[in-house]
Amino acid sequence: MNRIKETNRLLAENLVRSIMKDYEACGIAAAIIDKNGVTQYEKFWGVRDLESQKELDGETIFGLASVTKSFTALAIMQMEERGILKLDDPVSRYVPEFTNKNQKTVTIRHLLTHSGGFFPLPRILVDQVAAEMGLDEKEVGDLAYNDALADEGVRRVAERLDAQTEESGLNGEPGEYLSYCNDGYGLLSDIIRRHGGEPSYAEYLLKNIIEPLGMKRSFCDFVRPSLDVNAATLYKKVNGVMTASRDYHDHAFVLNGGGAMKSTLNDLKKYLAMYLNEGKTPEGIRILGSTGIREMCRPRQDYGEFGYYGYGLSMKRLDDLKVVEHGGSLPGVSSNIAWSNEAEAAVIVLCNTSGVPVRLISDALMRMYNGRNPVDRRDVWQETSWDEETILEAQGMYISGEGTKAELYRKKDGSLGARENGKEIPIIPVGPKTAIVRNQYSDLFIRLIQNESRGIYAIAYGSRLIPKSRQEKREEGE
Repeated sequence: MNRIKETNRLLAENLVRSIMKDYEACGIAAAIIDKNGVTQYEKFWGVRDLESQKELDGETIFGLASVTKSFTALAIMQMEERGILKLDDPVSRYVPEFTNKNQKTVTIRHLLTHSGGFFPLPRILVDQVAAEMGLDEKEVGDLAYNDALADEGVRRVAERLDAQTEESGLNGEPGEYLSYCNDGYGLLSDIIRRHGGEPSYAEYLLKNIIEPLGMKRSFCDFVRPSLDVNAATLYKKVNGVMTASRDYHDHAFVLNGGGAMKSTLNDLKKYLAMYLNEGKTPEGIRILGSTGIREMCRPRQDYGEFGYYGYGLSMKRLDDLKVVEHGGSLPGVSSNIAWSNEAEAAVIVLCNTSGVPVRLISDALMRMYNGRNPVDRRDVWQETSWDEETILEAQGMYISGEGTKAELYRKKDGSLGARENGKEIPIIPVGPKTAIVRNQYSDLFIRLIQNESRGIYAIAYGSRLIPKSRQEKREEGE
């Protein structure tokens, strides 16, 4: 039931404007729909292009980045429902390039839940691989549909996952820990490409999800959005300056399943209405059986401050509501989808600027729709301290293949200090091996990961496990 109060609407919209100002966001499109797919709230802030000042609307194309993973998981569940695969099958059965030689069996289920045991790795980019192969998009067509590129991409992804060992690369046994893994979803999209009955991952999504849902402006293409007159210009900071681009290849994964989808506010309304109706449209068109939808939304892996992760979707409590969601981030893309069966409502937030915390906007709009104060009530943590032994063992540099460098160190006064990419960050111990990093709008958890043989060998930082460098850091002053 829509219980939007005027005071709550004003609070939510003030929050959006504040976030836009602080993060220099160009444009944001947001909507709330009910179970019947009927729009209960819709609002546009900013523009789709700063130079032309062109306005946003429900048909404006945005990148979705990792919201794509929900489409990938949905496709895998369709294939399971049709008997093409089983979730506990080894990945190597479907992707022989992945030999799985250095650890216990990694299954499709492990990849769906980001629990294959892999630390984050640098992105293998679509335009980089295409350039090395001499593939000219003007000659071969859109890279999202190129079979040779996909073959080379899966070879490279599988090869480097296979290279990880307990001594160098693995964060644990399959299923033990969640560590967000774009490469895993890349392999899932190749399973779809090879075994889904269509020539490519992109065409599988079109035939089995996008077209049946009536999503007219959604696809995995790279060139099409750059040419569309109503596609959002992408904005990211380059050397501290906000820079515009129409390049939808920017930092895109070579395998499409991790982040290649583009869509619109209106199309995503149809997509989320399907989830609210347990796998079918409000008109009764079945995309996936209700059992499959429920399996996607079942908590399976601890996701830290984000709650739990299922299959291509995460779950959390927002006040008294169970909310299912997924966000996305790429250059020029900040996105979030969310729904609650208890509220019988779904929220979509799309932004054409990098690094904007649109999940907070999504939470605010869900609260607003349910008659609650939309402003997040920050948790009050009981500050504690780590003992000297823990600090001494934990101190050092933790380096992610994705570029994050987090450092823990012992200050001269004996307390815990932290830096991220060389910049001091406020860290507050709140448990024996847990701390939070207090940000302007939200908190990020740091948890120590250890076992008997390796001691403290990694930290859980946000959604990633980041390995500890073998080069220890000396004690430093404040």
